[in-house]
Amino acid sequence: MSCLHILSLLSLLILQLEPNRVLGSSRGRHFGFISYGDNWTDSAPPGGMCASTVAVHGYKCQEFEVKTDDGYILSVQRIPEGRTGGGGQNRQPVLLQHGVLVDGATWLLNPPDQSLATILADNGFDVWISNIRGTRYSRRHVTLDSKDSEYWNWSWDELIVHDLPAVIDFIFKQTGQKTHYVGHSMGTLIALASFSEGRQIDKVKSAALLSPIAYLSHMATPLGDVAARAFVGEITTLFGLAEFNPKGGPVNKLLKFLCAQPGVDCYDLMTALTGKNCCLNASTVELFLNDEPQSTSTKNMVHLAQTVRDSILSKYDYGSIYNLAHYGEPKPPKYNLANIPRDLPLFLSYGGQDALSDGKDVETLLDYLKFHDVDKLHVQYIKNYAHADFIMGITAKDLVYNQIISFFRNYA
Repeated sequence: MSCLHILSLLSLLILQLEPNRVLGSSRGRHFGFISYGDNWTDSAPPGGMCASTVAVHGYKCQEFEVKTDDGYILSVQRIPEGRTGGGGQNRQPVLLQHGVLVDGATWLLNPPDQSLATILADNGFDVWISNIRGTRYSRRHVTLDSKDSEYWNWSWDELIVHDLPAVIDFIFKQTGQKTHYVGHSMGTLIALASFSEGRQIDKVKSAALLSPIAYLSHMATPLGDVAARAFVGEITTLFGLAEFNPKGGPVNKLLKFLCAQPGVDCYDLMTALTGKNCCLNASTVELFLNDEPQSTSTKNMVHLAQTVRDSILSKYDYGSIYNLAHYGEPKPPKYNLANIPRDLPLFLSYGGQDALSDGKDVETLLDYLKFHDVDKLHVQYIKNYAHADFIMGITAKDLVYNQIISFFRNYA
């Protein structure tokens, strides 16, 4: 396993945790998830996300269960209108898709006038929030238990084939309308890969992609060598796990080991790997640390790491022999983003300080979109933004969200 491969695991593991630098520690936790208090639990709050994060602010909220065709039961929330109602019966639906190691609650961490989900609702949109398999609200299956290793036998390939279609189809059946889409981080990856294969194009009106991570070959930092050396001794234990749970067990021990290395400052390490977020509120970070990061599958982390290692976007690489059995060829098929329909309206927003959605990787993505209809591709660059600023930044409403609303209205 290459140093870059191992580094990518660390980078993606702590992709949202650089904000800890603001607080230092929170309720018995240090370095985000290295030391959790005795009261920590991975179970979802009673009443679901609606009761815990939406209705408390005076918004109507509906809880739905959406079953994928491979048996996973996903939690989906709907905010059908703003606090003051209005907007008529034909409010345009918008689906918000979170990234890796977090869940849908990340769209609701700031006060209502700063959170994208409630801002969209107050501006006349019908807001839907997805929670992918394995996160705290979506840990059920028709036959499998989340304690079963088979439950975790998936990567983002399966999110493209099963989760995303199930949710988009459900919204279409409920509303009778195509949906606008907003993705952050891995939420952009699964959308782009899906569109490249022609999936859901007939049910998606437009897509806004924040911190796009379709390509990850420029994620390496000068601290990569230190991270790789720390991982080498523990990597076998780590990959014996089906569930990649950052809050406990071997992953927790692995990060403690990393932070104990001579000359390693974990807070500086987080800043170097994720980018220094400019515009986070300490109280929002506190809320974030109450619930995140969420579990994902180890296989999903490996697949993301393969994207870094191979500098291409392809399906999961099982190794040449197993690829032959799985795909009928020695190498996994590639996702060709040049196949995204040229007339699909796209809005891309990325930051100059984002170490995960690096500017050079975004340029690679844009090169694949060079033949896109000029009037259907909108690109925004924010020099001082890093990865978490796009969903937690106190300036995001003025800089990003108002632009998204205008973009959606142009393609009503």
